[in-house]
Amino acid sequence: MPRSRPGNDVFLNVPFDAAYRPLFEALIFCVTDCAFVPRCALEASDGGHVRVEKITRIIADCAFGVHDISRTELNRKSRLPRFNMPFELGLFLGAKRFGDRRQKRKSTLILDRERYRFQHYLSDIAGQDIKAHGDDPALLIRAVRDWLRDAEPRRHLPSSTVIASRYAKFRRDLPGLCRKLRLDPVELTFNDYTWVIRRWLEANE
Repeated sequence: MPRSRPGNDVFLNVPFDAAYRPLFEALIFCVTDCAFVPRCALEASDGGHVRVEKITRIIADCAFGVHDISRTELNRKSRLPRFNMPFELGLFLGAKRFGDRRQKRKSTLILDRERYRFQHYLSDIAGQDIKAHGDDPALLIRAVRDWLRDAEPRRHLPSSTVIASRYAKFRRDLPGLCRKLRLDPVELTFNDYTWVIRRWLEANE
């Protein structure tokens, strides 16, 4: 099973809202099935840590980063957009640009719903190869798998079709597996979910 170590951790800079949940869960499974370790701000809930310090620490640990900047809609109450994902993308790119030799080797995948949509709200990243997922977990799995394959060409990874098929089976098995582990599928934390995925993958290699 994948272990957290330099060169194996993938920073997930994505929305955490309910609408994005199907994509988030597929992303976590894909990264783990490719033998990498998903990392994000949800992995630690220590109230003594300042959030931005926690994020920068995780970014420093990760050689890879997936950044989904698709959630740009205005909040219904505040009428303001959400800037967390572009901000964390900037931190990641800054670490790559100004960091030490290890940080400069970082690899980045930027996702959006549509490939050129970002030009209307974040034109400074023009020139980056933005991948579109169309709010489709299968398309997201393909984009992430192919990016990891290109970033680590010496690793053999299953095809995106195989990963998507395995993910569909995992989703079918999840309720029963949670019952055995005395977990509620609705209440799974990030750490619960990654642990359950690892348990399933150990039994379904």
